[in-house]
Formats: sequence, structure tokens, C-alpha cells
Amino acid sequence: TIWRTRLDTTTNWSVVTLGVALSISYAAPGASPLPLVLVGVLVIFFLVIEARRYRYFNVWRARARWLETHFYAPMLTDGDLHLDENWQGALAQDYQRPRYHISMMTAIGRRVRRNYLWILLIQALAYAGKIAVHPTAVTSWDEAMARADVGPLPGEVMVAMGAVYVAAFIAIAVWSRLSDSRRGAARGTGQSGSMG
Repeated sequence: TIWRTRLDTTTNWSVVTLGVALSISYAAPGASPLPLVLVGVLVIFFLVIEARRYRYFNVWRARARWLETHFYAPMLTDGDLHLDENWQGALAQDYQRPRYHISMMTAIGRRVRRNYLWILLIQALAYAGKIAVHPTAVTSWDEAMARADVGPLPGEVMVAMGAVYVAAFIAIAVWSRLSDSRRGAARGTGQSGSMG
């Protein structure tokens, strides 16, 4: 449960910083949308921290699951611990030579799918909303692009970078889902004997 709390903490930090950026950007009609752009850097930073924590959590989760499925369940159902399957050797090896069971990219993908994609989509929609309706509704594409300007960067560049930003995280989420599905299918057919 401590690992679960640690994961929730970084998600909470992301939500709070996004809320602060929303408050600043929508505080006044003339307020800049820049805080909504800058908060993206913080959200990515929190995502990386959370993915690192998730990799540690995954090790402990896998060990606990192995004990449940190979020790407790067999002992309770038929009184036989199935020691001939050498599951305890694999678990002991994992304790003696600890290693991550998933890559950093897989951890990032899982956290994006679980929480961060929604945070990033809210950020993007808030930015688009700020451009479209604040201080008044836009009447043309040129006006929207002028509002999207940030310092020397033209609005077209900002919108293109935002589209790449959102598309990249959607791609990471989709890749992660497909990767987990393949891993689950391999494990189900007996091709993978690892704890991860």
C-alpha cells in the first residue's frame, strides 16, 4: 500500500500543478496561455518520477503475486506446494539478484494509460479553450494563431508542437497497450517463464 500511495502522490502533484496553471491562465481575459504550456514540462517530470516508482512497485507486486499463486493457493487448495516446478528457485533468484521486470518505457506507457493521458488531454483542451474563447470568442483562424503566439514563437509553431505533444503521448499509450497484450499472450502460451 505504501507503493500505491507513492504513485498517487506524483499524480496528485500533476493535477495540482495543472490546476494552478488553469487558474493563472483563466484568471483574467488578458492572461497568457503560457502557464498551460509550461506546466507540460512539470507534468512530464512527474510522469518520469512516477514511472520510476512504478518499476519498483512492479517488482514487489510480482513477488507478492508469485507467493500468492505458487505458495498460498496450492497450499490451500490441495496441500501440495508443487516444489518440483522450481518456482521457489526463480523467486529466490529474484531476491538475490534484484532487477526491474519492465523497462522504463513500458512503465511510462502504463502510467500514461492509467492517469497521465487524461491529464495531458485536459491540458491541451484548456490551452485550446483559452485560445478559442478568452477574452472573447475567436472569429478567424488568423486571430486564433495570433492568440497562440508565445514570445518570438508564432502561434502555428505552438499549435504544431502541442499536436506533436499530444500525439506522442497517445502513441506511447497505444504502444504500451499493444506491448502488454503481446506480453500477456506470450505468458499465457507458456513462452515466458519470468516473474515480470
